[in-house]
Amino acid sequence: MTATPLPEPTLSLGEQLRLVIEQMPEGEISLGALMDVFGDEGLLLLTALMVLVFLVPVSIPGVSTVFGGAILLVGVSRLTGRPLWLPRRLRERALPGARVRAALTGGLSWVRRFERISRPHRLRSLAESRGWLVLGNLAFISAAVLLMAPLSFLPFSNTLPAIALLFYAIGFIQRDGGAVLIGHVAQLSAAVYFGAVAAGGGAALSRFLG
Repeated sequence: MTATPLPEPTLSLGEQLRLVIEQMPEGEISLGALMDVFGDEGLLLLTALMVLVFLVPVSIPGVSTVFGGAILLVGVSRLTGRPLWLPRRLRERALPGARVRAALTGGLSWVRRFERISRPHRLRSLAESRGWLVLGNLAFISAAVLLMAPLSFLPFSNTLPAIALLFYAIGFIQRDGGAVLIGHVAQLSAAVYFGAVAAGGGAALSRFLG
């Protein structure tokens, strides 16, 4: 797959994602090839694209681990200010292009909904000030870790972290602190949900062993 520059920034996020999806092949596509489409400057846009898969009811085995791992490294790159690095095994991981493309296309409706409530440069300090950016990047990383968790059998286990990551990506791209704040709320909800599941599982195990 040939590297293609990002669409003009005058387009909305939904329009940019739609154009990129249209360029995807029908056959298998590696994660590395997908990332080459975006380049280093489009990592947040790529994050928004990847999390769309988890906002629609299309099951693609193994995708949460692959995409979650890539998003985790995007967060580390943002936090450290260093270029993104991907392990060769992750970069060469093949994905079913047709199914991924179908899921991404279905998820575009979610992006368009979120765009309606996003306002560029709203609450700018949450998206631009150094302290808030560090906190936001740490939360971004923690959401990626939750997305990687092999708990797809649980309802919303992928959806909640994905919503948080999508709002973080939109907020950072558009310098919208309000979207970042919503991302924090979604991430906190995800953490509470996972904590409740862990506590319930621990209690059930204790009763079983007792």
